[in-house]
Amino acid sequence: MTDTRSDLTKITFSVLTIGLLIASSLWILWPFLGATIWAVMVVVATWPALLWFEARLWNRRSLAVLVMVLILLLLFVLPLTMAISTIAANADEVIAWFKLQISKGPPQLPAWVGNLPFVGPKLTMAWDELVASGVSGIEAKVTPYATRVTGWLFSQAGVVGALTLQFLLTVVIAGLMYAQGETAAVEVRRFGRRLGGQRGEDAVVLAGQAIRGVALGVGVTAIVQAVVGGIGLAIAGVPFAALLTAVMFILCIVQLGPTLVLAPATIWVFWSGSTGWGIFLLVWTVIVGTMDNFLRPWLIKRGADLPLLLIFAGVIGGLLGFGLVGIFVGPVLLAVSYTLINAWLDSAEPAAGEIGS
Repeated sequence: MTDTRSDLTKITFSVLTIGLLIASSLWILWPFLGATIWAVMVVVATWPALLWFEARLWNRRSLAVLVMVLILLLLFVLPLTMAISTIAANADEVIAWFKLQISKGPPQLPAWVGNLPFVGPKLTMAWDELVASGVSGIEAKVTPYATRVTGWLFSQAGVVGALTLQFLLTVVIAGLMYAQGETAAVEVRRFGRRLGGQRGEDAVVLAGQAIRGVALGVGVTAIVQAVVGGIGLAIAGVPFAALLTAVMFILCIVQLGPTLVLAPATIWVFWSGSTGWGIFLLVWTVIVGTMDNFLRPWLIKRGADLPLLLIFAGVIGGLLGFGLVGIFVGPVLLAVSYTLINAWLDSAEPAAGEIGS
């Protein structure tokens, strides 16, 4: 009895000590946790690209790491900096453009709008009221929203600065991981094997495949939708098409889609009196807005052989639960859980001979 109590006390204090060490380590690393998670996702998703560059740079890992770090800077830090500087440089021009559009007043709606079923008469009535109110009425309705948007943008200045710093830290950590990627992969697989044997190691491998699949599906789909949507804006003559394309890319990354940009742009084209270009951009919006329904599943399936519903739930749920990084964390957690549960169920199934008996 004494030995049993001694062992129980020893186990209890050992578990408490290990838990305290883990909690203290996480507390110390907490400022770097977000950047580290992002770096892991980026490195795992782009590891084949690193090996491709290494093979063509005389098998020099240092040169390949330098190229990948420069690419990450071009993809993450430089666009954000350029977007901030562009918005700051064109802020007065954008405000002047909006004032000019308001001063012109709304044009008359095309006749076919009133003939639309269900919504046509209501749209015509609302538009006629807007025209009757004149320029001063439009300014009175738009000014409160403009003030709120301006105040929100100023309040987000600190957030944008912190985001830039987070991106820089992510790039630095990713560079270190690129340099020692094989060693880190071996240790992670050893950890998975120590926890769950071969199934644990398989779960680690599947987690990497899920990251690549989601990165391929979400990232490439966002790029394609933003570029195609931007081409449509440029063809239709919408102002600030390049800036709106960048906004569409961000919205596609966070799974909100390009319609939030394309729909107002379509309304503006109709507003300006270009009915033909408005119809063109409306059709273009429908095509671009629905493109992800078949493009994203196909790309994700190429990266990881997992149920599409599982990946989709992981992307949306991860985004709501963990923020932007949850786009990758959510599918990985669900993929690992799905694999472990399947392995557990398979191990419990009796053999065919046992079922017959």
